[in-house]
Parts: sequence; structure tokens; C-alpha cells
Amino acid sequence: MSEDPQRAASQYRLDRLAREEAIARGEEPDVADAASESPRSFTQAERSAYVENAIQQAIRRGEFDNLPGAGKPLEGLTGQHDPDWWIRRKIEREQLTGLGPPALTLRVESAQLEATLDRMHRESEVREAVEDFNRRVIEARRQLLGGPPVVTPTRDPGDEIRAWRERRDARHREKTAEREQLERQQKTARPRWWRRRG
Repeated sequence: MSEDPQRAASQYRLDRLAREEAIARGEEPDVADAASESPRSFTQAERSAYVENAIQQAIRRGEFDNLPGAGKPLEGLTGQHDPDWWIRRKIEREQLTGLGPPALTLRVESAQLEATLDRMHRESEVREAVEDFNRRVIEARRQLLGGPPVVTPTRDPGDEIRAWRERRDARHREKTAEREQLERQQKTARPRWWRRRG
């Protein structure tokens, strides 16, 4: 298998054309040609050499240059076996929500609950969202459908409303402080025509 695969393929095509022309003229093709037409099994060493040759030619042509992820560590090599790695990666890559077992979706929702509540404007909305979350957690604990256990804790609506108010007030104070600082900067800055030339 030391010869070039492209040369071998060209030789095969030429031999086949020669056989077809001989048959078209009404002649018998050579027996040696008919014997070479039967498929032969290759040894492991010949297959390895062919594959290595194809890889080396692809490298020379530059087909492996600028591949996505080049120079970056491989993902998922933590040493822990996760049988559901493919579905978890698909959910993360596509940013899908509401898919998967309730134990996983509720954990993700619990981690993002504060950000969700911060987008709400009234306490009644916050209370309804927390109560809905708690209802779904309790419902998931009662179902015996299998899958990972639901370990997500329920949230106290009163505590969540207090925390929501504190975060809202902190954001309001930050915006007020930024606005006042901007106003001070605008007052102290003189227009160019007020400045004297030195």
C-alpha cells in the first residue's frame, strides 16, 4: 500500500475502460484483468497506512486549519460519567427552557428566580410568581414518574417580597446617585466660551 491512492484509482479506471472497450469490440478481456477485478481483503497494516496517508494529504491541503475550537480545551473532560451529557449540552446550547425532568428544570428556575422577580413591577405579581413556583415544586415532589429526585426548596413569599423590595430600592438609590453625579458634573463643567485663554 505504498503507492499513492490517487494513482491507484486512476489505474483502476484505465483498466476498467480497457476491459469495457474489449467487451464492446467482442473480445474476451484478459484473465489477469478479471482476477484483479474481484475484491481483495486488505490487511490491518494496509488499512492503517491508507488512513494515515489520507490524513497526511488532508493536512498538506490545509483541511484541518482553522477548525472551530482549535487551541481550546475539550469540553466535558471532568472525569465524571454523565449518561445524559448530550441532552444537557443541547439544552444549554439551544437555551431551551421547560424541557427535561422537573428536578432539573426547577433547579434552573430556582437559580434564576430573583432575576425573574426583579423584572416585575408590583408585589402582587411577585407573590403570584412565588406561589406558582412553590405549587410546581410540590407537584413535582408528589409525582412518582422516576428520574432524579426533586430537591429544590420552596420559597417563602413574604421573604421573597422583602428581598425584592430591597433589591428594587437599591437599584433606585443607585440610579438616583448616578443622576445626581451627572447633574453635578454638568453644573461644574463650563462651556468653552467661558474659559479664558491663558
